[in-house]
Amino acid sequence: MDIRCPCLADGDRLPNPILFNILSQMDNSKASQNSLSYPSTPHRCTCKQRRTVCLKRPSEICKEASAVLVKTVQFMKNLPAFNQMPAKDQFSLLKSCWAPLFILGLAQEHVEFEVTDTPADSMLKRILLNRQESSANGREQPTMAGVSKLTSCLRKFWSLDLSPKEYAYLKGTTIFNPDVPDLKAALFVESLQQEAQHALREVVQLLHPGDRERFARILLTASVLQSITPGLIAELFFRPVIGQADLLELLVDMLFCR
Repeated sequence: MDIRCPCLADGDRLPNPILFNILSQMDNSKASQNSLSYPSTPHRCTCKQRRTVCLKRPSEICKEASAVLVKTVQFMKNLPAFNQMPAKDQFSLLKSCWAPLFILGLAQEHVEFEVTDTPADSMLKRILLNRQESSANGREQPTMAGVSKLTSCLRKFWSLDLSPKEYAYLKGTTIFNPDVPDLKAALFVESLQQEAQHALREVVQLLHPGDRERFARILLTASVLQSITPGLIAELFFRPVIGQADLLELLVDMLFCR
């Protein structure tokens, strides 16, 4: 059974003769990785969900996203209970929760964005500049599928029309996640999450006394946050700004800079 991507035509598998000659002269260690009689050329998939994408208005959206990220870190820094925890626990929680918190910030600030196909360099240009694919350095390439999951999550939050207090307590339940591995103060974190959930339930009942299912809907929507990878967020919103820098290291500097 042929399980190749349906958008791959047979002709796409034939090498360009000029590129073949260039590749043939490349280092033997690279050439030996290919057991075929000709080098396989990277294929730019045109299937909608697998297409790699980037922001349509990067300068504008990256600026909005950066403002949301700063507010996200400030929110964590301003929580007395968070500051009482060991530095190692603070780092572990930051690493685990910065992306979900950032998405909640996007939802609260109602940041809307559009994406477009990532411009592809020619194969010849990639060879001459000796560029490496993003997968080689471990970075995630944003795809239409990942962006669709993110935008769907945002739309669900917008449909809930959460109040500032609901967002605040929901962020609290997200930050204080006792399931993060190797927490020294795991019991303390668990109690804080329970307090945040209790406060969220109370404010929901106060603001929406006739909607008994709202609290459950909020938690159900929030459960999707963990399925959206930090790599997608970092590459889509911040790679155009920070270049090759490590976003987590920048977040640590922001969090622990007093």
